[in-house]
Amino acid sequence: MGASEIRELLKVIEAPGVISFAGGIPDPALFPQAAVAEAYRHVLTATGPAALQYSVSDGDPELKSWVVRHMARLGVPCEPENILITSGSQQGLEFLGRLLISPGDAALVAAPTYLGALQAFSAYEPRYDALPTAETNRTATSYGERAPAFAYVVPEFANPSGETMDAAQRRDLLALARDLGTLVIEDSPYAELRFEGEAPPALLATDIAETGHIDRSRVAYCGSFSKIFTPGLRVGWICARADLIERLVLVKQASDLNAPRINQLVILRLAETLYAEQVAKARATYRVKRDAMLAALAAHMPAGARWTRPEGGMFIWLEVDGDFDAKAMLPDAVEAGVAYVPGSAFHHDGAGRNAMRLSYSLPDPATIETGVKRLAALISENIGGGRVRA
Repeated sequence: MGASEIRELLKVIEAPGVISFAGGIPDPALFPQAAVAEAYRHVLTATGPAALQYSVSDGDPELKSWVVRHMARLGVPCEPENILITSGSQQGLEFLGRLLISPGDAALVAAPTYLGALQAFSAYEPRYDALPTAETNRTATSYGERAPAFAYVVPEFANPSGETMDAAQRRDLLALARDLGTLVIEDSPYAELRFEGEAPPALLATDIAETGHIDRSRVAYCGSFSKIFTPGLRVGWICARADLIERLVLVKQASDLNAPRINQLVILRLAETLYAEQVAKARATYRVKRDAMLAALAAHMPAGARWTRPEGGMFIWLEVDGDFDAKAMLPDAVEAGVAYVPGSAFHHDGAGRNAMRLSYSLPDPATIETGVKRLAALISENIGGGRVRA
């Protein structure tokens, strides 16, 4: 699915009466609107015109210090020179791709993987290769003489699958990266949205425990405030060894000089006053919605459909056995008043035609029930030789 198709899909699913499971969009009811307004007033009063001025490219020092403390809570001891503030974690992915990929380099990705990462990396002409799984049992020698540019993963509640890497999978990935002499990009925007189960250590924390210091680590961690506060402020960060951050600062200076300072200061104010409260609200809200979607899937989906059961995050991955094409069914689904993202969008090679990503983050539980009923009816028709358009 090309970028133009994504844009056209988003136009269609915004039509009245269409229940959207397509976008991984935070619930706006969670946005702390009053607190954001207060934070802007506070920042403009306390900081004045300086809040509206250019700032340093690596990020506001006080916000970087907050991120350092936050990373320490994740088991990652680091310093401000290990942090780069970005305009959302998506910008961090684009910067890493620009720095690390030369045309023809391999980029190791999961199947399926985050569509936005494929878009961020593809402009630099990598060739995609699959990360090893328990089934493939690939080793470092499987990737040839030219080491991959990096391995990219979303280890917590992955977009799009909703799955979480366990501790053994994390150790295996770090061992592969060590054998290949390559970097791991740990994209972790959903880590705080855990509803149940015990959180495995971050890949960066595990690697530091092995190497002894972040400046010897082979992991670059991408974080974001978007899923906790609001994506409209566009503030994220990269945490990595200092020499990598220095090079990424140069990339950033060629792009946008600095993330908007006023937004950084507002996020800092929110993080200092509301972070734990917002995390608790988001977890409670999305857990109810996840449970509603899982219950609706169990009640209405036909035989031959199966889905993941995420411990957190925003996504469920659904697959249908047999000759089923989710992308071909999408126009009929939108006509019936329900939308999703076809699974092929998350595969660099166009695989995943029998799958779809469902996001439960935006609709309320009653709407989720209605949308899943509509979707289940369509799937039943199509696996029974029904209406899919040629």
